[in-house]
Amino acid sequence: MSALAGKRGLIMGVANERSIAWGIAKAMAEAGAELAFTYQGEAFGKRLEPLAASVGSDFMVDVDVTDDASLDAAFKGLKERWDHLDFLVHAIAYSDKNELTGRFINTSRENFKQSLDISCYSLIEVSRRAYPMMKQNGGTILTLTYGGSNRVTPNYNVMGVAKAALESATRYLANDLGPDGIRVNAISPGPMKTLAGAAIGGARKTFKHTDMNAPMRANATLEAVGGTAVYLASDAGACTTGEIIHVDGGFHVLGMPQAENL
Repeated sequence: MSALAGKRGLIMGVANERSIAWGIAKAMAEAGAELAFTYQGEAFGKRLEPLAASVGSDFMVDVDVTDDASLDAAFKGLKERWDHLDFLVHAIAYSDKNELTGRFINTSRENFKQSLDISCYSLIEVSRRAYPMMKQNGGTILTLTYGGSNRVTPNYNVMGVAKAALESATRYLANDLGPDGIRVNAISPGPMKTLAGAAIGGARKTFKHTDMNAPMRANATLEAVGGTAVYLASDAGACTTGEIIHVDGGFHVLGMPQAENL
């Protein structure tokens, strides 16, 4: 594949080799893209280093998306390395795992603000900084969401609200940046066995339920999500923006479980 040959992109949010962000990065590298990565903290940096090296990347920068100075420094370094940016992948979300069990009504004010800040507002912050590197030639901004944004999912709680805000931000950013040829989309996979997914209470049951009931009778794979990201960032995705692209085996179309599982 060479759908992204000559394109340069920043991947934010790889935690390990099972991360959705890594599935996307791997697919994009295989499609010919040149990549840079961000991470947060020394532990994640150590996990990321061999992965980045495996796709030929030597640009990694520690970023705290709640710190303006940290974001400014990261994009300053990126501009010193590259004169433009073709795509950005925002795969960043956070909530206190203790609030991803039980009832949504017990969400604390502190965790609500932190969850919305990291999981949604950070997309706006990074888009604002990526914009100057994209506006001349256009580009693509991608983020990750989940069906718990618009349908109640047990234990997803405040993350459902954060993802709903993220999806709305995706549409508003798409409208703002479209005149400059910048597309903004979100990919919505079903439950996946990732570090982030494991933090949600009842994750194994949710994964099994989706696997049994999705029209395709299967959960999403890293390869499928990665392929979707390649399409959206490639020239083939030139007229797609403001969309929430589901990669969940069709689970989002269901109103009830399959008859054999009722």
